[in-house]
Amino acid sequence: MSDADMTIEPAMQRWRRAVAATESEQMGAMLLLTATIVAIAWANISGSYERFWSTDVKLSLGDSAVHLDLYHLVNDALMAFFFFAVGLEVKRELTIGALTDRSRAIVPAAAAAAGLALPALVFWIVAGSSGAAHAWGVVISTDTAFLVGALALIRPSHPARLRVFLLTLAVVDDIGALGAIALFYTDEVRVGPLAVALAALALIAMVRFLPSGRGPLYTTLAVVVWFGLHEAGVHATLAGVAVALLIPVAEPARHDVERVVELTRAFRQSPNPAYAAAASRQLRDSISINERLQRSFGPYVAYVILPVFALANAGVVLDGPTLERSLTSSLTWGVVAGLVVGKLVGITGATMLVRRTGIGVLAPGLTIGRIAGGAALSGIGFTISLLIVGIAIESPALQDEARVGVLMASVIAFVLGWLILSSLDRRHPVTQPGATLLRPFDPRRDHYFGRPDAPLVLVEYGDFECPFCSKATGMVTEVVNHFGDEIAWVWRHLPLRQHHPHAELAARAYEAADRQGRRNEMSGMMWANQDHLERLDLVRYADEIGLDLDRFELDLDSDDVAERVAEDEEDADLMDLDGTPTFFVGTRRHIGHWDAPTMIAALEASRSS
Repeated sequence: MSDADMTIEPAMQRWRRAVAATESEQMGAMLLLTATIVAIAWANISGSYERFWSTDVKLSLGDSAVHLDLYHLVNDALMAFFFFAVGLEVKRELTIGALTDRSRAIVPAAAAAAGLALPALVFWIVAGSSGAAHAWGVVISTDTAFLVGALALIRPSHPARLRVFLLTLAVVDDIGALGAIALFYTDEVRVGPLAVALAALALIAMVRFLPSGRGPLYTTLAVVVWFGLHEAGVHATLAGVAVALLIPVAEPARHDVERVVELTRAFRQSPNPAYAAAASRQLRDSISINERLQRSFGPYVAYVILPVFALANAGVVLDGPTLERSLTSSLTWGVVAGLVVGKLVGITGATMLVRRTGIGVLAPGLTIGRIAGGAALSGIGFTISLLIVGIAIESPALQDEARVGVLMASVIAFVLGWLILSSLDRRHPVTQPGATLLRPFDPRRDHYFGRPDAPLVLVEYGDFECPFCSKATGMVTEVVNHFGDEIAWVWRHLPLRQHHPHAELAARAYEAADRQGRRNEMSGMMWANQDHLERLDLVRYADEIGLDLDRFELDLDSDDVAERVAEDEEDADLMDLDGTPTFFVGTRRHIGHWDAPTMIAALEASRSS
C-alpha cells in the first residue's frame, strides 16, 4: 500500500464526518426528546418524581464535603461536564475554527449578539409584570444539541453551510449565556474558596508544559476548581468552561503526521507490539488534547448527561390548574415570545444588516431565507433555559410556568423552522457550491502540464505547505504517465493561510519563478523542503535553480503576482473549498480517495459523461 493509499482525500473525510455527525445529532436529539417526554409523563403519573430528585447525596474531598440532592447533583455537577464540552468547542472555534476568520465569523457573531439581546428585551416587555422579569436569561440561549438535532431531522437541501453558521452562532450564544450566569445569576461570592479555585486554574494553565502525566493532573485540578467555585457561591457548572478554556488546542503539526506515517510503515514491515504501541501513541499525540477530549466526552454528553438533565428538569405537572395558569401567565408568554420572536427577528435582522453594510459576508450557498429558517430553530432554548429557570426563579409555581413556556417555545420554534426550510427547498432550491468547477481550464491563463487540447483534464487546488498535497504529487505523476498526452493536469493555488502561515508566500514564489520559466524547479524545491518556506529559504531555492534574484524578489513582492494568487483563492472561496488538495475531474469535483488507481478510474469514467 502506498502513502497515497493511506491518505484519505480531505473532502471525503469531511463527508464521512458530516454523515457521522448527522447520525449522532439525530440520535442525541431523539434521546433528549425521549427523556423530556418520560420526565413529563413521570411527573404527571406518579408523585415519586419530586421525591426521587430530592434524594440527598454527599460529595466529599478530603475533610470537605458538599451535600446535594439528586436534582442539584445533576444541575451543578453533571452539567459541569456539559459546560466543559461547550468550553472545549468555544476554545477550538476561537483558536483554529470558524471564529478565526473575521469576514465569515462576524456575521454569525453579530447575529448571535442580537439573538441574545433582543429576546431578553422582548421577554422583559412581555413578562415585566410577572414578578420574574429578572429571569430574562431564560430566553437568551439556544440549545445546541436540539438545534443541530432538529436540523438533522428536517434535512434541508445542502445543510452544511447553514449548520456551520448555526454552530458558530451557538458558540457565541453559549459565551453570552455563560457570562450571564456568572454576572447576573451568582449569589454572594466567598473570597477564600474562590482564591483556591483561581489558584487551581493557574496550575491547569501550566500543566501543558509538563512532559507527561498531564491527564491525571488536569482531572485532579478540575475537581478542585469545581469544589472551590461551589463553596465560593459561584454556579459550579462554570468550572467546566473555565477549565476547558485552558486546555490547549492546535492543528496537527506536519512533523507529527509524518512521524505517524513512518511508524505505521515500520509496523507494516515488521509487525511487533513495540511498533504498534509507538504508532498508536504517536497517532494519539499528534491530535491536540482539546480535540481528543471533545471526541471522548461528546458521546457521554449527548447520550447520557443531556438526557439525564432533561429527565431531572422537564418534569412539569401539566394538570388543569398549571396549564390554565400558564396559558394566562405573562411569564409563560414572555418566554415564548422571547425565544420564538426574539431569536427569529434578532438573528435574521442582524444578518441582513451586517451583510448589507458589507462588514461581513455569508458563505456560498447561504441565503437570508435559510438564515431565517435557522434563526427560527434557534428558538429551541431547552438546556440552558431550563437550567436558568432553576437558578433565577425561586417560586415553584413560577418555575412551572417558565418551564411550560420553554417547552411551548421549543415546539413552536421547531415547527416554524421546519416550515420555513421546507418551503424554501420547494420554491427556491439551491445548488451545492463547489460541485462544479467555477472556472473551466483555460490554457491561456492556467498553469498546466500536458496538451492544452487534451480530452482529459485534472484540476488540483493545492497548498505548498500542505503535507497531503506533497504526497499527491506522486499520484499526479503516476496518473500523467498512465494517460500520456491524453491528459492535462492543472495547478491552482489555495493557500490555507489559517493553518499554513508560509503557504501564500510560497504560492507567490511559484508565480515569480514562472515568470522566468522555472516554476517546476521551484515547486520541486518547495515540496522537498516544506518545513523551510521562509522568505530567505525561497530566495536560496531561487538561487539554486539559477533565477535572476533581483527580478525574482521584485516579482515576489509585486501586486500582479499577489493578484494572480488571489484570483485562484477567490474562485476557491466562491466554490466553498476549505481543504487541500481538492481535485476536479474535468469540471466535476472529485469526492473520495485520490490514490492513483482511483483517480485513473474516475478520469476513465469521465470520458463517457
